[in-house]
Amino acid sequence: MDNEHKLRDYLKRATADLRHSRQRVQELEAAAHEPIAIIGMACHYPGGVTDPDGLWDLLIDGRHGIGPFPDDRGWDLEAVSAAASGGGFLHDATDFDAEFFGISAREAVAMDPQQRILLESTWEAIESAHIDPTTLRGSETAVFMGAMAQEYRAGAEDGARGLHLTGNAGSVLSGRVAYTLGLTGPALTVDTACSSSLVALHLASHALRTGECSLALAGGVTVMSTPSTHLEFGRQGGLSADGLCRSFDDAADGTGWSEGVGVLLLERLSDARRNGHRVLAVVRGSAVNQDGASNGLTAPNGPSQQRVIEQALVNARLSADQIDAVEAHGTATTLGDPVEAQALLATYGRARTAERPLLLGSVKSNLSHTQAAAGVAGVIKMVQAIRHGIVPRTLHVDEPNTHVDWSDGTVRLVTGNTPWPDTGQPRRAAVSSFGISGTNAHAVIEQAPADSTHDPSGEATTTPAPLAPVPLVLSGRTPGALAAQAARLRTALDRSGEPLRPDVLARALATTRTGFTYRAALVTAHLTTVSAGLTALADGTLAPGLLRHTATDTPAAFLFSGQGAQRLGMGRELYDAFPAFRVALDETLALLPPGVRDVMWGTDASALNRTGTAQPALFAVEVALFRLLESWGARADFVAGHSIGEVAAAHVAGVLSLADACTLVTARASLMADLPEGGAMTAVRASEEQIRPYLTADVAVAAVNGPASVVLSGPAEAVAEAAERLAADGHRTTPLRVSHAFHSPLMDPMLAGFAQALSGITFHPPRIPLVSNLTGAVATPEDLSDSEYWVRHVRETVRFADCLRTLDRHGVRTFLELGPDGVLTGLVPETAPEDSVALATLRKDTSETTALTTALAALHTTGAPVDWTRYFA
Repeated sequence: MDNEHKLRDYLKRATADLRHSRQRVQELEAAAHEPIAIIGMACHYPGGVTDPDGLWDLLIDGRHGIGPFPDDRGWDLEAVSAAASGGGFLHDATDFDAEFFGISAREAVAMDPQQRILLESTWEAIESAHIDPTTLRGSETAVFMGAMAQEYRAGAEDGARGLHLTGNAGSVLSGRVAYTLGLTGPALTVDTACSSSLVALHLASHALRTGECSLALAGGVTVMSTPSTHLEFGRQGGLSADGLCRSFDDAADGTGWSEGVGVLLLERLSDARRNGHRVLAVVRGSAVNQDGASNGLTAPNGPSQQRVIEQALVNARLSADQIDAVEAHGTATTLGDPVEAQALLATYGRARTAERPLLLGSVKSNLSHTQAAAGVAGVIKMVQAIRHGIVPRTLHVDEPNTHVDWSDGTVRLVTGNTPWPDTGQPRRAAVSSFGISGTNAHAVIEQAPADSTHDPSGEATTTPAPLAPVPLVLSGRTPGALAAQAARLRTALDRSGEPLRPDVLARALATTRTGFTYRAALVTAHLTTVSAGLTALADGTLAPGLLRHTATDTPAAFLFSGQGAQRLGMGRELYDAFPAFRVALDETLALLPPGVRDVMWGTDASALNRTGTAQPALFAVEVALFRLLESWGARADFVAGHSIGEVAAAHVAGVLSLADACTLVTARASLMADLPEGGAMTAVRASEEQIRPYLTADVAVAAVNGPASVVLSGPAEAVAEAAERLAADGHRTTPLRVSHAFHSPLMDPMLAGFAQALSGITFHPPRIPLVSNLTGAVATPEDLSDSEYWVRHVRETVRFADCLRTLDRHGVRTFLELGPDGVLTGLVPETAPEDSVALATLRKDTSETTALTTALAALHTTGAPVDWTRYFA
């Protein structure tokens, strides 16, 4: 190879390497500036605010949350009232559901209330993103929380000795969240005083962009355990006399102190899109800096505020004129407000005209200064404002601060609710937060991209509700928590101005919430019944469609109905509604005698009641029901069936392939149908022991269904005679409408033919324990693999009561009947313990989708597994 070729090859390689390097640099640069999606929010602030929607109501109504000092904290109210008349307080800050988080009462007492309320708010923020908090265990989720040191101490009489360190350490505030939820990303507590929560947001965004975590919780909390903040600031002359913050008003005389907590759940925008998470807004950029050696440790520094704004815009890759509104720090101090306003004029004001001014406001006019939770309060306010398209008014402004030059109109103080200006670009707002120690933070919040706002599990919609019923499932660790959950949901629905489709609400509740021990479900197709059901659940009363139960880990058994449960049209509604049922039914019917479907969905009940059709029809419907439930994650720990129902149980347990099971059912049904008619069967209210004297060589016990429930079978005259004698002795008898005397000597002529038909069938060990009709015990693999077992199964007694006793001994407390009606369901209470739950998948007088949905919801309340994500897919 000559030098020219060598040079050409070298240049090709160098060009390729350069192209790859340039692409990699672009990727790294894009990652460093990727917008961060806000996918969840939670907050508690003064004025009864318990969530972001409650905060929005407070803002848009022009209310504030300032009131008198709490009288339940042991404060010297006379001393603190000399400094100010009140502030903003979380009056329920002492409430904490320690058991919910697995924390002992002794440790809870030792915990700073800030730790307690932050745990609760973190859980709420995750749930608001439609994520089950328990699913984050082991994930690289980070915790960045702002907090300031308080002086909380529990006394020795509270039993908190030895727990004060972890109860009050600032580091534990974030660490306890990570520990409780099992999060493995970075966890740190930020204390830059008033700017803590916005600095936490900045750090969380950086951690997400650099790949240190996949999700991040960011926010801040303040609960004042003592009045020292009020007393000290009052001595400095910086406290508002009435606790109100008159942000940017000329009469502002100082700040007012308040409490609060705000938590955001953050994710890289690309990840949020890929994971299907609703995006409330995005963090485009942020910056943090320090005043440095300024004119005083606690004095605001205008040039530093300007620089942090400029740095945040650079980080966001935006210019000042692309920001529509600023949520200001706005502490209402005589020095702070003018300095901040001048910094905003110098940065944002010079980039615009009076025709499109920067809109300025501060949530402190509503909440006063919530300290470490102040910055995140501003973020939540602006996210809500962007989503609603309104900039809320700033309260208490009679005349804008005269120490600020507002004359050119480029920055306008919002003193009335103002529609968000239409600029043709995404709505954008910036939030400022400045710490008393000199640490400044500024963040740019932007409207979510149009393709990221769809919420498949929680958004309101005016689309007409489907007629199909859906399960609204709720739970709590205690009965009281469950009732409270119902009350909160009812309040949220009442507050919503738009109708919410029941299926959308049901999906959100079922797929994004943890299932706790105390459970309830409301099955409904109409939103009008939801409020009444939730009210009943909250009040502990009854309502149509409302189910309650305590979840346990006890086994569940699936019971398969026997002959007599068949009805015209069985399975038709499910066939049209659920593809999994349709596929399974088609597959099964294809292997059974032709014409079964036509009879099953026809109009001739007598044709369906003929055993040659009834048995294969029941088998097909029951197998399809099992496959549908299986597709939804429902799982049987045991299976059992009644007569022909045991064949369906054997198939789903893996003993018989579908083809072999259909061969067995077809042979069984046709051979019985070929027998001469004329036999009879009678149900008797008596025990097996009591009826023994009435038996003859011709009359057999066909079934023992309960302690006082047996069925006699044999020639019609012999059965009638036995029934007459039993009735004369005080036993109630009920003749059954049957074509043949099943499980009696009249079946003997078909047994040899049936044995021959079984010769080509392959049997397998069961994958699910099967309880035998023949013995009433758990069948062994050897029994089930012996064709003689199935021959005897045709002829001998169905010992269903013994099956139930065996299931009881194995701890089964949930029984789910798979069949066209609730026949076996009615037998369960006669033998099973009182705390057992018997459910029927279908009921003859109820819509099939309603009955099945109700059964599935009830199954969930017992603690049995149900995969709601697959149900709602």
